[in-house]
Amino acid sequence: MSDTSSFGASLEALFQTIEARKGADASSSYTARLLAEGPDRLAQKVGEEAVELVIAAAQRDGKSAVSESADLLYHLAVLWSSLGIAPSDVAAALDDRRGVSGLDEKKSRATNNQE
Repeated sequence: MSDTSSFGASLEALFQTIEARKGADASSSYTARLLAEGPDRLAQKVGEEAVELVIAAAQRDGKSAVSESADLLYHLAVLWSSLGIAPSDVAAALDDRRGVSGLDEKKSRATNNQE
């Protein structure tokens, strides 16, 4: 099993590749085509990939779950790029939650949403 630093490095490398594809010819780059289609289409793609991952997990198909997870992370990173979100922004949000009970964190979000 790989360590989290290699996962973070892989995600960062993926994001840098996506950023480099901004403005590329959409006919020669799938990433450029997705970026050109905009956040609404990207949100749809993220949803599709998430459903495919859920199906693989429900079928206890680990190999497919790995592949679908990679697809989901790719499309999520493209969505982040289209919205001006960097992986470091997401990492900071995760860091803010470290050491906080998941139940407490969810409760605080519910309270903040009611204000």
